[in-house]
Amino acid sequence: MDFLLECIGFPPDQDLHALAQIARERGERLPWRGAAGEHLRLALGSGLEVRLDRASPLAAWSLTPWYQSARRVRVALDRIAFPADAPDDALVSGWANPPVDDQPDAPDPDSYPMRALLSDARRLPRTLQRGHVLAMSLAGFALEVTYVGPDSGARDPLILGLPYAAAIEALGGSDDPGGCLEVSLRVRSVVRLENPLTQRRVELLEVETPGRALPFFVSPWQLEIDRLPPPRSGWRIEGTFYVCGRIAGGLGGPSQRVGESFG
Repeated sequence: MDFLLECIGFPPDQDLHALAQIARERGERLPWRGAAGEHLRLALGSGLEVRLDRASPLAAWSLTPWYQSARRVRVALDRIAFPADAPDDALVSGWANPPVDDQPDAPDPDSYPMRALLSDARRLPRTLQRGHVLAMSLAGFALEVTYVGPDSGARDPLILGLPYAAAIEALGGSDDPGGCLEVSLRVRSVVRLENPLTQRRVELLEVETPGRALPFFVSPWQLEIDRLPPPRSGWRIEGTFYVCGRIAGGLGGPSQRVGESFG
């Protein structure tokens, strides 16, 4: 997953060993993770971060991109998995923007499937009920981009008649590295940030997911290799995105229950 660092301004030839050393020297301990010194965050400003993790003192370090989004997405949980090789993570599946509490059975055109990897699994009780609604702070990083351009070139013209012109599918196959969505979404705006370590420009795409926009990031180097143009406001982006984040609310409060618990 190191290649996802390209999404936040680290070039393909980035010295990962040197970057890990910088993160160890300047990084802060991550809350709700494992042993001290094994899970660190290197803040880059504007919400951008590099995460440095390893399972034990003898294990290899992993470097992943992160974005601290101030926006919250409500997700009604369907499944939670706690990976055996990553006990601090939780892979959650469910529906974003579920009906409100006083109308639990009302149809909601803004609901869509969600699959995401949460970094603060230690906060989750193992007896949480299916249907429980959590608020999550999420961001997506491009694993593959297949199209960037006007709506007229969308993979399925039928989606243009849908609310928000959005198509979202949660992936869960054996090759899924975590929480992955296959999407066709319109870009609402492009916010330009900068990686202070590389002085490279980083483009934050606010994509029009139903109900509330989400922050997505892509690799400019991969777009160039695939001969795809840089995303623009009003254009469409299609591809597969790794979605990760943290719990932002919903623990200890009322929940929607359907009679089954996880664990």
